Amino acid sequence: MTAELVRGQNHPLPQTRLEIRVSAGHPVVACATCSDPHGAVRDEWIAHPGAPTMPGIEVSRRATEAPRFTVDLDAVPEAVHQVNVLLALPQGAGGPAHFGATAAPFVVVTGQDDAELASFTITGLDAETALVAVELYRRQGAWKVRAVGQGYAGGLAELLADQGLRKARETATAVQETVAVRIPRAEPAQLRTSAADGAYTRPATPRPNPTPGSNQAPGSNQTPGPNQTAGPDATLAPGPDATLRDGLSAAGAASSQPTPTPDAPQPPGGPINYAHPRRQSVAPPSPPPAAAPARPGQPAPPVAGDATGWSMEERLYNQVWGMFEDLARSVAAYRSAVDFAESRLDQELDQVLSDPRSRIGGTGDAAREAARAKCEELTDRARQSLDRDLAQLTAESEVVEPALPPAFARWDNPAWHAYRVPMEVPMALRLGDLQLPESPELRIPFLVRLPLERGLWVDSGRSGSEAAIVLDEAQLRRLALDCAVAHAARLLAVYPPGEFTVHVIDPAGTAAPSLAPLVGSGALAGPPAAGAQGVSDTLAKLTQRVDLVTMAVRGGAADSLPPDLDTAEQLLIVNDFPHGFDDRAVTQLRYLADEGPAVGVHLLMVADREDASAYGPVLDPLWRSLLRITPVPDDHLADPWVRHAWTYEPLTVPPDSAVLRQVLDQVVAARRSWRR
Repeated sequence: MTAELVRGQNHPLPQTRLEIRVSAGHPVVACATCSDPHGAVRDEWIAHPGAPTMPGIEVSRRATEAPRFTVDLDAVPEAVHQVNVLLALPQGAGGPAHFGATAAPFVVVTGQDDAELASFTITGLDAETALVAVELYRRQGAWKVRAVGQGYAGGLAELLADQGLRKARETATAVQETVAVRIPRAEPAQLRTSAADGAYTRPATPRPNPTPGSNQAPGSNQTPGPNQTAGPDATLAPGPDATLRDGLSAAGAASSQPTPTPDAPQPPGGPINYAHPRRQSVAPPSPPPAAAPARPGQPAPPVAGDATGWSMEERLYNQVWGMFEDLARSVAAYRSAVDFAESRLDQELDQVLSDPRSRIGGTGDAAREAARAKCEELTDRARQSLDRDLAQLTAESEVVEPALPPAFARWDNPAWHAYRVPMEVPMALRLGDLQLPESPELRIPFLVRLPLERGLWVDSGRSGSEAAIVLDEAQLRRLALDCAVAHAARLLAVYPPGEFTVHVIDPAGTAAPSLAPLVGSGALAGPPAAGAQGVSDTLAKLTQRVDLVTMAVRGGAADSLPPDLDTAEQLLIVNDFPHGFDDRAVTQLRYLADEGPAVGVHLLMVADREDASAYGPVLDPLWRSLLRITPVPDDHLADPWVRHAWTYEPLTVPPDSAVLRQVLDQVVAARRSWRR
């Protein structure tokens, strides 16, 4: 049975020798690119009419109304992680100016026996002249197909440039020149399989897509990038190097693209580079082979660390982001299918009511019952597909979670009880968990890259979530400060001795109970700063450090820094902002938020934005520059693919557990030994 995919949905491929056939009703140019696990496309990893073959892939040699792609996935280079099927309109051919002016392209994937495996109708196109139709990608040692439908108004050149091809414009020009003299005058639009001759005849009407453009910004058919914001007030970014943002950003980004993490909208002045400083630009070794399937035709049992990467840590990191993306797209496909079923039900009921003859007797009742039964059938099929994906992801989560290192693990993970102070900084740090309402029991680790690219803001106000509304103001502020202390402890714990320093500003001195683990263990650089003078002195010291290091870096004179300067990463916890802050202190705080991360000075704000409303819009850049997290579950984060509202759940130390104090004691002991 053919799987009719909607945008974002994936489907397993039981065969590796495939044919991909397209029906567009007008000439289109067929191209294919390959990318490594980081999304990078090499110069030789492209097949197009001017160079129609590469290992394992062959495309049509001319612009045609029914182009074909022949794919042998066993023959593609071992470093290839993904095969992208591209379509573009030929230039100057007298055909349609953009895909929105034509019938929706229809794509079908067939196996070696010519049986249809999956199909996809690419609706919702408008001004696009090139698009990524589908992608074939490796997942847990097997191949899958995903319906993409991502369009580009800038044509083939923009598409190839977005995939990281160095000579994108030159390649696109060469392709268009090649097909310009080969465009046929007419060719029957063919697409559905005929049992007699294997020919493909296009359906009379395009297949409906439950959610045309459902994963795209309004007016565009291009998947939003991680630096764009829409929907919820944070955006989860894609790929191993992405960062979730407040407005949110999780798996497998190209080395030239940002990595995934949930975050807030970007501050003015250009996008943040999420590339990890130790990240290699060449492809990492292939992952270990996955375990053999339990039964023929069944997916291989999940294995912790089966993603690509140079180390087990990087493999686990990439695997977590792969799980995040798979869950986002599977739920998107389910929601799209349900919306389509309900929309179809409404249309059929309207048709019944619009016909006076159906209102008399049992004809109308039978039609309504049939429409509702069809809606339930479509919804049940969508739920079965979702449940299949959720079961696979749940099994993978159960394998991955116990294998995570301390930096990626929850506080109740045995890894923390066996904790030892590390000798190098990990790739990322876990700040909490992410979940969707369709699968509340399946939690995806929320990882942010290290060193931090932006500060953190623990929102102590009533964010609107049900969990926040039922708490009084004092409880919420206490939880927010406890959350900040736990995050600071994790940061101290994952850095080598002497490479991370924590300062605290507590103007009114109200944070003593929550700060007890940091103060009692001696993990702080000094006593919490209190009063107006304490606030002024601490901010002046850190501002001076940012100035000195910035000038030294820009002037290439790092050796000229004062010998007593603390070169460790600095974290400033600010409690109860803006109480106790004058205009000068507010300006210094904004300066630290903007310039500090580049030279190793980070903010961890505990604040209610409403309390600072008296400053007006002057503080808006401050909030936008910080990653907003909450002390209680809240659905303020969004992924960059389909913009789901993800519920963020903070990490909490188990009740009556001494793990936090034990970890801090080890950190302090290691620091003392290092200084001797």
